[in-house]
Amino acid sequence: MVVGAVALWLVGASLSAPVEVSVGSPPPELRATAVHFSSDSEATIAAWYGAPAPGRPTVVLSHSIRANRRQLSERAQFIRNAGYGVLLYDAQGHGESTGRNITFGFLEAHDAAAAVEYVRRRNPNSRVGFIGHSLGGASALLGESPLPVEALVLEAVYPTLEEAVVNRISMRLGSFLAPILSRLLLWQVEPRLGFDPFKLNPIDRIGSVTAPILLIAGSEDRHTSLAESKALFQAAGHPKDLWVVEGAAHLNFHRFAPAEYERRVLEFFDQNLGAAAAQ
Repeated sequence: MVVGAVALWLVGASLSAPVEVSVGSPPPELRATAVHFSSDSEATIAAWYGAPAPGRPTVVLSHSIRANRRQLSERAQFIRNAGYGVLLYDAQGHGESTGRNITFGFLEAHDAAAAVEYVRRRNPNSRVGFIGHSLGGASALLGESPLPVEALVLEAVYPTLEEAVVNRISMRLGSFLAPILSRLLLWQVEPRLGFDPFKLNPIDRIGSVTAPILLIAGSEDRHTSLAESKALFQAAGHPKDLWVVEGAAHLNFHRFAPAEYERRVLEFFDQNLGAAAAQ
């Protein structure tokens, strides 16, 4: 039992350890520059920013856990080509941003808010959209107040942190042990990271969002099941839309179905961020 407890503690340490990597320069075709800004997570956030034409909308893009802003560069490229400004950032504890631990959305929610605030400071009259994949989408929902954007795209977002952990353990060790081991891992969170993981639930917050929501889910996703995505969608207010990507698992939906992804996302932003972006 002692060996098992130590092993689980070490697993918890590994899962919450920061992932610091050099992201490098933005792709030239993105027409963006490297910027930094502060977050209430106490981190300095590293980002790429491409300014919109005057009065045009800007889209903030937020990556998944243990990734960085480069994960979203292809999404940002087609959005940029459609005339929007873009901001891609590394959440605290990821990429080139500072941070002591990954906190599964608790501190990362502050980074999402700081990214939106940065865009609004640079372009006070520009409407703002947001794309969040997995942890990035959860971060958009877990702040103390709804993220102040005019359009929100959520991709593969778990309803509760406990379900997310259970699913991932089930994939590796089977469903029998998953509920037990998930509890043992989650009980570490408060003494290690300083918050109650059983209250860190996007499904409890999504109903307060007033911006239009496009929720994207993979039909074969085992990290966040389709039933869980539909429950999250059901809890959201209106206006909202659900796109189930047939055959997709927990992956980059843009790469899996690029033409359909670009069509749906641009239509959503064009409709909800005012006049269509300049071509």
